[in-house]
Amino acid sequence: MKKIIVGIIVVVFGLLISLGPQFLFKVCGLSMTADGYLEDCCAEPAEASCCGPAPSSYPRCHWSARAEIGIGLLIAALGACMIVFTEPLIQLGLLIGTFFAGIIALGIPNMLIGGCDSPAMQCRRVAFPALTAISVVLLVFSAIMITIIAMKKQNAPSSS
Repeated sequence: MKKIIVGIIVVVFGLLISLGPQFLFKVCGLSMTADGYLEDCCAEPAEASCCGPAPSSYPRCHWSARAEIGIGLLIAALGACMIVFTEPLIQLGLLIGTFFAGIIALGIPNMLIGGCDSPAMQCRRVAFPALTAISVVLLVFSAIMITIIAMKKQNAPSSS
C-alpha cells in the first residue's frame, strides 16, 4: 500500500508540473483583461524583453511552459509505473528516473529556456516560483525515497 501512495504522490507532482503553467499559475501570453480586451505581453517587446523579433512571436516563458508539459507527463508516467510495478528494484529505478526528470523540470524555467527578463511579468512573479517549489519538493521527496529503498535493499538478507 505504501508503494502505491508513493506512486500517487509522484503522479500528482507530474500533473502539477505539466498542467500548472497552463491552468493554475499561467505564464505570460495572451490574456483577457477586466475590460474584456485581449492583452499581449509581447505587444511592448521592449518592456517584456522576452518576445521574439516578430510581433506575433510567443514569449520565452510560453515555450518553458510547453516544455514543462512534456517533462511533467513523463514524471506522471513514472509515477503510474510505480503504482503498477511494486518490486523494490524497479521502484528504485523509477524513483531515480523521477529524480533526474525533476532536475530537468527545475532547469527549464531557471536555466534551459527561461522567461521574461522583467521581474514584473507574470512568469517571474507566479509561474516560475511555483514550478521551482514543486520541482524542489519532488527532488527532495524522490531523494528520500531512493535512500529509504536503497537502505532496505542493503539491510535485506542476501538470497545468493
